[in-house]
Amino acid sequence: MNPTLLIADDEEAPREHLKAALARLWPEHRLLAACSNGVDAWDEALAQEPQVCFLDIRMPGLSGLQVAQRLAQLQEPPQIVFVTAYNDQALAAFETGALDYLVKPLDDERLLRTLSRVRQRLATQNSAPAPGTDLQALLQQLLPAKRAMRPIQASLGKEVRLIQPEDVVYFESDSRYTRVVTASDEALIRTPLKELLATLDADLFWQVHRSVIVNSRHIASALRVDENSMQLSLKGRSEKLPVSRQFQGLFKGQ
Repeated sequence: MNPTLLIADDEEAPREHLKAALARLWPEHRLLAACSNGVDAWDEALAQEPQVCFLDIRMPGLSGLQVAQRLAQLQEPPQIVFVTAYNDQALAAFETGALDYLVKPLDDERLLRTLSRVRQRLATQNSAPAPGTDLQALLQQLLPAKRAMRPIQASLGKEVRLIQPEDVVYFESDSRYTRVVTASDEALIRTPLKELLATLDADLFWQVHRSVIVNSRHIASALRVDENSMQLSLKGRSEKLPVSRQFQGLFKGQ
C-alpha cells in the first residue's frame, strides 16, 4: 500500500514547498491532508489516520509538539517528522534519533535521509516497538510549562456563566454544540471540541472519542466491550462514555 501522509504548517509557501518536494522525492505516497494549523491537523489525523505526519513546530492553537503529544497517545501512533524555520532548542534532542526534523527552507538531501529512515520504520513497524512511549517521554521534556486554564464561558439567556475547567466531568459534542457536564449541572457552548482541546491540560483532560473529552480524575474504570470498543464508567455517575479504537492505548493497565 502507498504510505499515507499528513502535512501541517501555518505558512502557505513552506507547506506547498513540502508538498512539491514529497511529490518529487517520494512519489508513491498519498497525501491525506495539508493543514494550516495544529487544531485542524489533530482533527484530520483522527479522521484519516495517516502513517506519517510532518508537523511545523510553531503553529497557532496547538503547536506541532502538542499535536505530536496527542498523537503519541493513540493506539497506533504515526511516525512524526517535525519541520521548523527556527534554531529550536528541541533540535538537539531530535539528534538522538528518537525523532526526525527538517529545517526550512527544505534541502533535498536532508529530506531524502529523513524519508529513508521513515520508510525503514514503516517497513519494520509490525515487529518494532510502537514509537509512542519514547515520543511521549521526549515531548514531556520539550513542551513549555503549562499555563493556567481559563474559565469556560457559557451563555444562559442574558447571563454568562463561568465554569472552571477543573469542575468539568466531561465534554461531549455534536454538529452544533458542545455539552459541558459538571458534577451538578451542564451547559451548552458553541466552541467545537477540537478548538477546546487547545485550551485544556492534556494530562488532565483525555480525549477518548472524536466527540468526547473526559476529566481523567472522574474516570472510575474502563471496560472492553469488544475488540474495537470500550466504555468508561465515571465516579458517582450512571452514564457510560465511549472509547474509540484509536484511544484504547490510554487504558493498557499496569
